[in-house]
Amino acid sequence: MQQNVTIVNVLFIEKMSLGIYGSSTLTLDTKGRVIIPARYRELLRQSCQGEMVITKDPQYPALMIYPGKSWKEISKKFEALGGLNQKVRPIQWKVLGNASVTEFEVTERMTLLIPQILREFANLVLKAQVALIGMGSKFELWNLDNWEKKQSGLEIPGEDLIDNLPPSLEEIPF
Repeated sequence: MQQNVTIVNVLFIEKMSLGIYGSSTLTLDTKGRVIIPARYRELLRQSCQGEMVITKDPQYPALMIYPGKSWKEISKKFEALGGLNQKVRPIQWKVLGNASVTEFEVTERMTLLIPQILREFANLVLKAQVALIGMGSKFELWNLDNWEKKQSGLEIPGEDLIDNLPPSLEEIPF
């Protein structure tokens, strides 16, 4: 039984992966926007479906950015979880309850507006550098200093590593 579940999870992850990899240092402009690098243009053309979704990372003071197609898959998984589990519900609040659906056109200049409440959560400052990290089916957006600390193995303020996740959460590739 466990092997079948593992095979299903691997197939789900393979289906979900869009090939969004690599990292970029970007600047948040005076209006709270970032420009998504051109190297992702074709991947996003196939997967964003006219929207990007930005939400809080449940463990770190960072943001997760999903192309529309990936978000639909992930959000269905979160919505299907029971809300009575004391470890599941706060993560649903953080991920689903803070999701901001933003219209996004794949053009020459792919700008993405980061809502102020999410910028504050991730300590993103206007006119400052941020790290955009490709994670397969999504991006992560980090305050550059926090990203560099994390890469050095240091803890950062606001980190909330969750122990003993229910199996239902461990299977969601978010």
